[in-house]
Amino acid sequence: MNSKTLRNLSLAVGTTALLVGCNGLGKMVKKQSTFSYDMKPNPIEMHGDSVGFTVTGKYPAKIFAKKATVTLTPVVKYAGGEKALKPVILVGDKATDPGQKISFDKGGTFSYTSEKFAYEPAMKVATVELRAQGKVKKKTKDFTPVKLGDGTVVTPLLVRNDEKGIYAKDAFVKSTPMNQTANIYYLINKSDVRSSEMKSDEIKNLNNFINANINNVWYEFKDINVSAYASPDGELTLNENLAKDRAKSGSRALMGEFKKNKNKDQKFGKDEANFKTQTTAEDWDGFKKLMEQSSIADKDLILRVLTMYQDGEQREKEIKNLSKTYTEVADKILPKLRRSVLTVNVDKKSRNDDQITKLTTTYPDSLSVEEMLYGANLTNDMNTKVQIYTAAEKKYGTDWRTSNNLGVALLMNNKVSEAGEAFKRAEANANGNPILMNNLGIVAAKAGDRKKAMEYYDKANGAGNEVNYNKGIVNVRDGKYSDAVGNFGEYKGFNKALAELLNGNAGAVPATLDASNEKDMAMASYLKAVAAARNNNTADAVSNLKTAIEKDGSLKAAAKDDAEFVKLRDNADFKAIAN
Repeated sequence: MNSKTLRNLSLAVGTTALLVGCNGLGKMVKKQSTFSYDMKPNPIEMHGDSVGFTVTGKYPAKIFAKKATVTLTPVVKYAGGEKALKPVILVGDKATDPGQKISFDKGGTFSYTSEKFAYEPAMKVATVELRAQGKVKKKTKDFTPVKLGDGTVVTPLLVRNDEKGIYAKDAFVKSTPMNQTANIYYLINKSDVRSSEMKSDEIKNLNNFINANINNVWYEFKDINVSAYASPDGELTLNENLAKDRAKSGSRALMGEFKKNKNKDQKFGKDEANFKTQTTAEDWDGFKKLMEQSSIADKDLILRVLTMYQDGEQREKEIKNLSKTYTEVADKILPKLRRSVLTVNVDKKSRNDDQITKLTTTYPDSLSVEEMLYGANLTNDMNTKVQIYTAAEKKYGTDWRTSNNLGVALLMNNKVSEAGEAFKRAEANANGNPILMNNLGIVAAKAGDRKKAMEYYDKANGAGNEVNYNKGIVNVRDGKYSDAVGNFGEYKGFNKALAELLNGNAGAVPATLDASNEKDMAMASYLKAVAAARNNNTADAVSNLKTAIEKDGSLKAAAKDDAEFVKLRDNADFKAIAN
């Protein structure tokens, strides 16, 4: 380069420096180390899939040029890209551009809140810097970028997507109470059982029931109730004795029927111990019921008598005063009240657990829908459950429970798409059942549609605690941590502890985890380490992190990049386990 060129270059540099110095930008650049900036939160944090932060700054007196306009642009830098956010404009006392004023004489401050922007996975390892450019008229000058913080806290992403499906319950019962009843009627003031009474259709039906089931392994005969009555006419003491005698004669008559069974091993019904008796001396309740059902002309008058008088003798006297009516009552009503009611009580037994378990996988078509649904509960193997529910749906497809329960089992096998198809089949017959709404919500949540998932969960209210738990997971994803804590309720476990941490109660994390059956998980120790780091308890943070990494080696790399531990990155103990 010749001497003339050098002189011209020197002159240009000197002129530029003079111009910059004269407009005040030079001094600002020279004194930029006196500017102070603060970002909150630091590190930045992801909540509800998005990130946002605030930046405040302070400029000392006699620095900010009066005619200067300074554009500050926060930039999030990460592997593979960067995101420049909406800038903030600061202006000096005499600047003509719009912006926030900063006084030359007094200095000044500014506060900036970024727009919310979508979190990208690469932003987990990020740097936030503030880039500034000063301008006076057409002259510009770039300031040295200022680093505001490292990393993005993405702790909400630790939420476990272990939504809880709900199986529809079976109505299987191991035994069903049954009974067969017959009446024996007596003549007035008599307690002997007439042979004609033992040939009635009622007695025949009772005998048929006994003979058909007494030796049947599926029927367990429990006891026999004998209720004996006297009609509410005549002297009370006589009626009391009549009722007792009728109870005895009725019991003996039925005992005789049981004794006709020649099976010596069958003892039931042949011993008084099987009989339970009770008596009613004046059956006014039965009288009232029969009167209400009758077509007797003065029945309303007689019913009023029953209401007006509580004493039996007075009632009988008033009714007998209706001489013509009483004759009809004595002929049509009273004979039906002189009776013994014989009731044989049995339990009809179902197949036992071993039998059902075997049949669910060998001959499922031989089982009722209740037996199949019950049988699926007898195994913890998810593949076997899927097999049983598939067979149940094939035979009982119109019962929404079969499709629903198949869907839950498929969810447990992480076959979300197939589960969703099963739930859709169930929907055709479920009539909006809340249990199914919960399960449809899970499918929506796993597809990433949290809004739709919450709509389903709202329709599932009342189906069980599982619904609120599932809502809690969505709440964490949406950044609604207080709601999450409330929805997790009394549940003790990782997700509840995570929600408490995110809701600002890091101190609750250890107790919640220690009270759960998830306390030995590697992630439980990791979350304790995060909680300790937030509470500036370095010793507990390192200790829990060491335990977590010993249980799961992959957490070593996670901890190294986790912005929750940014303050520990220079700690020797942390370096020893994370690097």
